[in-house]
Amino acid sequence: MSSFTDLGVPTELAAVLADLGITSPFPIQAATLPDSLAGRDVLGRGRTGSGKTYAFVLPVVARLAASRNPRRPGRPRALILAPTRELASQIDATLAPLATAMGLRTLTVFGGVGPNPQIKGLKAGVDILVACPGRLADHLQSGYASLDAIEITVLDEADHMADLGFLPVVRRLMDATPRDGQRMLFSATLDGGVDVLVKRFMHKPVTHHVDAAAEAPVEMAHHVLHVRHDDRFPVLVDLVAAPGRTVVFTRTKRRAKTLTRQLVAAGVPAVELHGNLAQNARNRNLSAFSDGSAATLVATDIAARGIHVDDVALVIHADPPVEHKAYLHRSGRTARAGAQGTVITLMTDDQQGDVRDLTRKAGIKPTTTRTRPGDALLARLAPGERTFSAPGPAAPADDERPATGGAHAGRSRRGRGASRPAGAGHDRAATATGGGRGQSGGQAQATRSGQPARAGQSARGAQGGTRGGQAGTRGAQPARGQGGQSRGRRTGGTGSTPVHTSQSGGAAAFSAGSRVGRHGR
Repeated sequence: MSSFTDLGVPTELAAVLADLGITSPFPIQAATLPDSLAGRDVLGRGRTGSGKTYAFVLPVVARLAASRNPRRPGRPRALILAPTRELASQIDATLAPLATAMGLRTLTVFGGVGPNPQIKGLKAGVDILVACPGRLADHLQSGYASLDAIEITVLDEADHMADLGFLPVVRRLMDATPRDGQRMLFSATLDGGVDVLVKRFMHKPVTHHVDAAAEAPVEMAHHVLHVRHDDRFPVLVDLVAAPGRTVVFTRTKRRAKTLTRQLVAAGVPAVELHGNLAQNARNRNLSAFSDGSAATLVATDIAARGIHVDDVALVIHADPPVEHKAYLHRSGRTARAGAQGTVITLMTDDQQGDVRDLTRKAGIKPTTTRTRPGDALLARLAPGERTFSAPGPAAPADDERPATGGAHAGRSRRGRGASRPAGAGHDRAATATGGGRGQSGGQAQATRSGQPARAGQSARGAQGGTRGGQAGTRGAQPARGQGGQSRGRRTGGTGSTPVHTSQSGGAAAFSAGSRVGRHGR
């Protein structure tokens, strides 16, 4: 197997990677790096979690360091465009140690936060700009930035930018860059609007198809749990109370908010991620999920693309998505970078036809099982002892009634974007107890062992796994590498009362809410 230096990566950058526990290139990196480091236009297709970020940040840093052109105010030398704020931030986090090693300066630009720090950063001069299209276009229009000195342009998740309607502004931004600059485009699919970008802006691109976009990773196990409406919530609680990080997907913002509160009320520290949250709340919640203080993230499709958190063991489609592409991208939050993962879809009687069509188009053959709370299958799918924190308050009565859609479907009584990281209950259930699930220091929790029904009782030990060559638990995160997985067993003390999942209104609200709308990031 080739090393990074064999592919042409400078030794300084290979040393940085080695310090991060990254020593072997993934297929898309091995395929594209020789061409991208040589300055060719590159078109890379690979499914989510395939290692695309390093495939483009390494040549960007290496080539800028080699060119030694001066850094000038308001005129970045490289541009990386991403469809979401979270993805832009994660790209910058991956990029930062490499850029620092080569003396390059980076800056992120996106909406939802004040523009002044970004303007100040642009005026100070920046080598690599990681940006979302809308806010960058605003800075260009206001005269705070120019793209006429761009040497390398990268479009990441280009198909998602097309899905979000960003193509017109992306074309304007690309038109503002020099035509003779290097361009790289990475995408899970290369159809429709993405093909238009390729034909218009890329010069004889070298195309690399590392894996089929329509295929789910072989490391990913797919299950459909056929449940009654009233059983959906207790089944979900049983699954997410197991050790390991879990991402739960809903179709609407309101559903994400309501379900988060219900999980917290059931003793499962959870945070929400959706488009109604202010940027600082989104950052705070994603950080809580990343550092283990909340091991469950309830999200809309805003988290289905580009969000990477180490060691997500389980993805649950609480609401089956409408499109098969969304299913694959949601599912791609687990089984990343060679790790193993499990994907579960909760399906009721009225959803059988839709789920059957969805999985067929996605190219998967899930194992379908009729399931009730307490079924031993739940313990097999999400092994380990179920642990609960002290419960928070139950979800407000307003959220427990079926939503009717319309102009206010995505709002709670506190108003749009006013949600706290996980509601008042999260402060009690997680923060006050020492960080929620997965934390090992002084946290008062109760275990389910020995209790009948409602939760799968298997006490299988912590599953093995390493990341970056180190073993780790969720309480003490391992060094980040490119692959592997760890699912630490949660530890709990004494002093809190076991929480029963049959919360008043919980299951009814969960079932009714699933019929709200079709989208709502």
